[in-house]
Amino acid sequence: MSPDEDASLLLVTVRRHLRSMAMSLDPAFAQEDWGFLAQQALEKLLKARIVLTDREPPLTHELSGLADLAGIGLTPLLLGLQPFAVKARYSAEDTPLPGERQRILQELEALTTDLESRLKPPPRDAH
Repeated sequence: MSPDEDASLLLVTVRRHLRSMAMSLDPAFAQEDWGFLAQQALEKLLKARIVLTDREPPLTHELSGLADLAGIGLTPLLLGLQPFAVKARYSAEDTPLPGERQRILQELEALTTDLESRLKPPPRDAH
C-alpha cells in the first residue's frame, strides 16, 4: 500500500474515536475512558503523519516522541493526554483530563482535518 493509503486506514480509526468522543461529552462519562479515546486518536494521528512520510512508526504510546517524528508541535493540552495511554487504564485512582473535553476534541479535529488535507485523493475508477 502507498503511504497515503496506510495513513487513510489509520484515519478511519481516528474518526471512529472522534465520533465516540463527541457522543460522550457528558461529564458523567468516565474521564479515564474519554481520555483514553482521545489519547488513542492522537497517537494514531501522529503515526499516520509518520506513515505519510513513508516511514514506519515506532511501537510506542509516547506522544512527545511520536510528535517529534511526525514533525508536529503539540499543545500542552494534547501532551496532557499522555497518562491515558497506560496509567488511566490500569489505575483505580482518578486521572483528570488536561482540559475541557470540547476543547480537546476541537484540537484533535483540527489535526485530523489538516492530515486529511495532505492526503492524495484516491484514483478514480477507470470503468
